[in-house]
Amino acid sequence: MKHPRAVLLGAQASTGFLPVCDHYSGVEARMRKSLQLQAELMQEFGACVFDVTLDCEDGAPVGGEAEHAELVVSLALQAADGARVAARVHPVDHPAFDQDVAIVAGKAGARLAHIMIPKVESPADLERAGRALDAAGAPHLPLHALIESPAAVHRAFDIAAHPRLQSLSFGLMDFVSAHGGAIPSAGMGIAGQFTHPLVVRAKLEIASACHAHGKVPSHGVVTEFKDHAAFAEAARKAARELGFTRMWSIHPDQIRPIVEAFAPAGQEVETAAAVIAAAQQAQWAPISFRGKLEDRASYRYYWQVLERAHQTGRHLPPEAQRWFDSAPGH
Repeated sequence: MKHPRAVLLGAQASTGFLPVCDHYSGVEARMRKSLQLQAELMQEFGACVFDVTLDCEDGAPVGGEAEHAELVVSLALQAADGARVAARVHPVDHPAFDQDVAIVAGKAGARLAHIMIPKVESPADLERAGRALDAAGAPHLPLHALIESPAAVHRAFDIAAHPRLQSLSFGLMDFVSAHGGAIPSAGMGIAGQFTHPLVVRAKLEIASACHAHGKVPSHGVVTEFKDHAAFAEAARKAARELGFTRMWSIHPDQIRPIVEAFAPAGQEVETAAAVIAAAQQAQWAPISFRGKLEDRASYRYYWQVLERAHQTGRHLPPEAQRWFDSAPGH
């Protein structure tokens, strides 16, 4: 019998699910600690619940880009089995871009989960990045893109449609500063970025573009990491109100709140497992479940609940766990 992912998601199955947290670090000591923490949480949760993205853009000292890229290669190759490690390179118009890709993708491409391209303005930037990956011998690597300007937000649907793109993120700080003071500095803060109309509109546009094309919308940076309650609420808003299915972390203290915010509730997981089991037994025909009609649309929703539960290390009932023990792509 076909796997639920193949039946319910079709082509979207290849791009629709990633760990809900993407943790960025660019300083050597922090990169090493991030990879160590990733290995520890893999043991705790039984799944890789966050990506580690090693940063060549903000992490590399000016003039030391090649050395930093070599460091990223070394660390990526040392990552634990089953770990997901990625790299952010310089923008496509930066002098170090080709060098970054040649070193990082050329030497560690087989170990990397994806390459993040910052400051993407149009699909042409992704074409440029794709050619660089091909030249480095890494045509298999998915691209993630960071949208950071009003013009790029305007083109979000075209960017999200690119076949090599897997995920699209929002660069809050550059987006706000690109408005020449029209958005106050509060728009970069933990409260303002969820209330200022232009910022919220940009986030919704990116999330909608991703969902239209089966890509993963990733919420960007929240810089306040010491106020744990406020950050947890920000993560919940990103997940439950703005349509994001993934979020950036820039401090280890942000990882667990993100995983918690994006994880489904235990009762919802139990219901989802029961619905999918009954649907599979009915060969995906409509069923009556607890006095309510369920069909392909609701099956798809409940399967996605189980996917999120798996990606966040939640306990799955045995009838659901078996699908992930044998799932394609896992």
